[in-house]
Amino acid sequence: MRYKKTLFIAAIAIAFGAGLAASPLLHEIVPAAHAQGNGLAPQMIDLLALKHADLPETPNPEMHNRMLVNTDNATVALQSGNVAKHLHPKTDEIQYIVEGSGAMWLGNERKEFKPGTLIIIPKGTAHGGTIVANGPVKAIAIKIPPQPKDDTTFLQ
Repeated sequence: MRYKKTLFIAAIAIAFGAGLAASPLLHEIVPAAHAQGNGLAPQMIDLLALKHADLPETPNPEMHNRMLVNTDNATVALQSGNVAKHLHPKTDEIQYIVEGSGAMWLGNERKEFKPGTLIIIPKGTAHGGTIVANGPVKAIAIKIPPQPKDDTTFLQ
């Protein structure tokens, strides 16, 4: 059972990486896709230079968030801070921890994380409620598809 779970997580990570690698190639191969535009602009962002206070506040007073990429298929944001345990019924989420360490809920278990940790959160999976050991915690958050406004259910 553990082997299947590990294989499933690895397959998601590989598929995500392949999609990222293929996307620029598709724009060269399919000129119509490039001509339509997808809201992307060439840019380089120093994520380590951006601090918690540099990111826009959210309705959650502990969480700051800056949208980095917003397309019809996915969003990429830089998040800093904490949010209560919740789930997204309609959106898969992938987080990459840039800074900070601690433990968070992932499903029914508390899991430890540190810089360099990749967290795969399939839709409907409880997550959040971070206990910060070193922070604030800063993560790249990828949402597939883009998260609708009504797609956060807070849990006890």
